[in-house]
Amino acid sequence: MSDMNTKNERKIGRLALEDGTIFVGWAFGAVGAGEGEVVFNTSMTGYQEILTDPSYAGQIVVMTYPLIGNYGVNLEDVESARPWVRGFVVKELSPVVSNFRASDDVDQYLRKHNIIGLSGVDTRAITRKLRIQGAMRGYLTTEDVSNAELVERVLASPQMKGQDLVQVVKPDRSYAWSAAFESKFAQAPRARTRDCRVVAIDCGAKHNIFRNLVDSGCELTVVPADASADQIMSHDPTGVFISNGPGDPEPVTYTIRTLRELMGKVPMFGICLGHQLLGLALGAKTYKLKFGHRGGNQPVRNVYTGRVEITSQNHGFAVRGEDLEKLNVTVTHVNLNDDTVEGFMHKELPVLAVQYHPEASPGPHDASYLFDLFAEMMKTGRPPTAEQVVKVQK
Repeated sequence: MSDMNTKNERKIGRLALEDGTIFVGWAFGAVGAGEGEVVFNTSMTGYQEILTDPSYAGQIVVMTYPLIGNYGVNLEDVESARPWVRGFVVKELSPVVSNFRASDDVDQYLRKHNIIGLSGVDTRAITRKLRIQGAMRGYLTTEDVSNAELVERVLASPQMKGQDLVQVVKPDRSYAWSAAFESKFAQAPRARTRDCRVVAIDCGAKHNIFRNLVDSGCELTVVPADASADQIMSHDPTGVFISNGPGDPEPVTYTIRTLRELMGKVPMFGICLGHQLLGLALGAKTYKLKFGHRGGNQPVRNVYTGRVEITSQNHGFAVRGEDLEKLNVTVTHVNLNDDTVEGFMHKELPVLAVQYHPEASPGPHDASYLFDLFAEMMKTGRPPTAEQVVKVQK
């Protein structure tokens, strides 16, 4: 991408999809060009958390809620050190920021981080197209080139399947994390007894996951996604956590190999990409969803309790349920929209995983009990019983 856009300038921007469709609107943020998989998110709030979620690396995000940006951007609500989206598409970008916590507006924020935004387009039409045809590659630009050339550039860009984007977002070194939910605007903290030591494998983790682990009473050490089993065990963990992250899980062979070596040695809990990597480590396969699950209102049924949890989700791949049925694994959570697997637990080994985000903020906290289940699993060294699942959810 090239020079930043000036505040008062209105510049034409275009989004080209791989089927040849071109959407024309007003550009904001940076000027230049960017390519990525075009996906949609149905959340009404939380655009700052979406922008800074490393799981969106390599993607152009379309927000279905029509008005974005009215409460601005602040330094407290970021989910990582920087925004990771390749592009950001909205129906209307609010010209006014009205929140005492705001330090920037979305336009300024994206310009600072050299990310292109596009407003004034029919996001309903884009979403409907992605729902019907599936997620597509896209090219977002402010450049003065022909529509035909834009489509050629889209078709020359890589597919999401087969991309190892964990390498793009993972940290370079290990570090300790001690921050909890200190803000009066955040959810209430749990007891902080520090009676467990967790090593978190960072494949592109959100900060709120780490805060939840600390609030569950854990001393937390974060290691890169390519850390070896020996390096992880050198920290003498009572539990290992595998984070969310971007891209296709199958190319992340280094983490899958490590998880296989750790299986049975220490309790493990995986979220989102971590769920998929644990499934692959156990011998299951993953597949690409047509348009994925992205939003803060996804209904998931807990198989043990029958309760429906409203969950926050962001994933484009899933674990094959028929594979899990052949393994010594119990499917614990099911998506009510399409019956895809949203969680599983090993019947003998202390391994627990969910596809959605129980740490969601802003968003529902229906599934935050899963951090308590992980803490219980670390105390007993065994998978949670059905009775324990029912008890912690009350």
